Order: sequence, then C-alpha cells, then structure tokens
Amino acid sequence: MSIFITLEGPDGSGKTTQGRLLVEWLREQGHGALLTREPGGSDIGEQIRKVLHASANTAMTARTEFLLYSASRAQHVSQLILPSLAAGKVVVSDRYADSSVAYQGYGRGLDLETVQAVTAFATTGLRPDLTLYFDVAAGEGLQRRLLSGDVWNRMDAEALAFHRRVRNGYLELVKADPERWALIDANRPIDEVQRDVRDVVSVRLEADRQQADR
Repeated sequence: MSIFITLEGPDGSGKTTQGRLLVEWLREQGHGALLTREPGGSDIGEQIRKVLHASANTAMTARTEFLLYSASRAQHVSQLILPSLAAGKVVVSDRYADSSVAYQGYGRGLDLETVQAVTAFATTGLRPDLTLYFDVAAGEGLQRRLLSGDVWNRMDAEALAFHRRVRNGYLELVKADPERWALIDANRPIDEVQRDVRDVVSVRLEADRQQADR
C-alpha cells in the first residue's frame, strides 16, 4: 500500500531524526518504506542542495532560490517519489513543496499564488497524503541547530525575523488544511514525539487499508 508522507517544520525542529525513526518503525511493521529529503533525493538534487546551502552564496536572490528548490523537487518527484509510490512503497520525505510556501512564500515574501503555480508544475500536481508538522519556536529551533554541531548553512544564517515568518507560514498552512496536516509539539523528548508520530501514521494507514478493502 503506497502512501506519501512529508515532514515539515522550522530548522531545528527535529523532523530529520523523527523521519529516520518513523521509517525504521514502518519497516519493522512490514511496510516497504523509503526515506528521502529535499532539497536532494536524487544525484541532481543533491548537487543543487550544495548550491542552495553554501554559505558563500549570499548574493542569491529569492527567485533564484525558489527556482533552484523547484528544480530539485521536479527531479525528485520524477526520478524517485513517483516510481516508489507506483511500486507500493510508503515514501517519507524530509521536506517537500510546503517548505517553499513557508520559506520562499511567507519567509521571503514571494507571491504565494506564483509559488503554488510553479510548485504544481514542478511536482506534476503530486500532493502528500499526510504532512507532519513539527512545531517549535524559531529561536529554540536555531539554538538546537547550534548545539547539534551540524554544519551551519546559508538558510540557518537568516535573521530570526525570517525564521519567525517561516513558522507563522507553516501555522497558516496547518490551519488551512487540517485534514492533511498533523501538528506535533516538538518541544518534548524524542521518544514522546515519536510516539505521537506513530499514532498519527497508524491511524492514516488503517484508514487507507479499510478504504482499499471496500
């Protein structure tokens, strides 16, 4: 049974760790599960990721940034996500199209209708079946990133006000489509957050199973 699950949240929200744990659990339950990420997910996408995250690229404009994310996404959908779904896998993506709405739309101030139109073209209209949003205050998320020892990239280095706009954008998206989105409080220990993740995913998988049996 194929299902497309995406993980969204501010930088430092812990979604990458939660995605890894979720896929491990799904495989234990007997599902063919694939974990991927954006930008990236393909050889071409990973090359674009390096350009997007390079701290030296401070001259990059908001439009360039958005189009590069979209290019990576187009390759990701075509080369990996759609074939995996066609093969009956559960695909879990660490970020997807909603990241562009939150970061380049709400964060950078690009026109939301344009962002959504280009995104629809890049993804051939593919939407997630379920999106988990890991919520944490912008300042807390950035502090976690600093303490983690991970490489501090160009997006991390944006002003706190930018990251606050991104979080507010995510909250607007959750409010606008509550059937697809599940808001998860990421201000808790990893195991507690993962328990909520598994509960939400279990409910969705069971609903899909019952639908398929009808």
